[in-house]
Amino acid sequence: MGRRKGRPIHGWLVVDKTQGLTSNDVVGRAKKLFEARKAGHAGTLDPLATGILPIAFGEATKTVAHVMDGAKSYRFTVLWGIETDTDDAEGRAVVTSDKRPRRDEIDAKLTEYRGEILQVPPQFSAIKIEGERAYDLARKGETVDIPPRPVMVHRLEIASIPDADRCIFEADCGKGTYVRALARDLGRDLGCRGHVVALRRTRVGPFFESNAISLDNLHELRHSAAGREALEACLKPVETALDDIPAISISSADASRLKRGQAVLMRGRDAPILTGPVYAMSRGMLVAVGEVRQGELRPTRVFNL
Repeated sequence: MGRRKGRPIHGWLVVDKTQGLTSNDVVGRAKKLFEARKAGHAGTLDPLATGILPIAFGEATKTVAHVMDGAKSYRFTVLWGIETDTDDAEGRAVVTSDKRPRRDEIDAKLTEYRGEILQVPPQFSAIKIEGERAYDLARKGETVDIPPRPVMVHRLEIASIPDADRCIFEADCGKGTYVRALARDLGRDLGCRGHVVALRRTRVGPFFESNAISLDNLHELRHSAAGREALEACLKPVETALDDIPAISISSADASRLKRGQAVLMRGRDAPILTGPVYAMSRGMLVAVGEVRQGELRPTRVFNL
């Protein structure tokens, strides 16, 4: 077998995506800058959207699902009076309205959108319908029946109202929530129609705007005197993705057993009294993610760092 291309880099990079790029474009550019062997992202952003796109390098790709299950936060602008077939500014108008909602009307309606709600994903979405992506069917001109799904909206508030035509919202949502569908449904319920004209993701799980760096800044770092070192200083450890589960410290001998897929006993006076998901560290390095049951840690994912 030939040598695998790229360097074995491990960790998380939080990119501030600019408008116009696809998520895969960003991953490709970051992978090239770092000369990384393996990379992936945690949660697609549409080309129209900006903001947080966490990129996993190497062993961090094993924790992508964990990040995608985390809460996400958005700031988005809805333009009233027009509903589009994509529910954003990239689509064509399908329904229009002269009505514009008052602030008190919007506030009253928002209460129905908090907590667990049923949401129908947009026609132009990555949902699979009988093996085909909904957006592929929509591009062929087909209108598909997408069943509603339960999603969690932890917070949905008005941030500002620049004028009668626009309202800026902030939302904290669980996995699988479509902001475009929130805008579409709000517009319908308020009788004025609406679509998203600007969208910025401000948080994904443990990653926030304050952690993010643009591709332009990464490019400058790569071509600075510090080069690779400056780039790698931007990386966060693989275990950053696991901040919502407890960490336990284990011996080198137990680390070896976990890496072979074997369970280890949590022994001794200092053994943690806990059950459920944990991640294990040894000598400052992530070893495994697993479950503690009856004083025994069973690995579900091991890491080669």
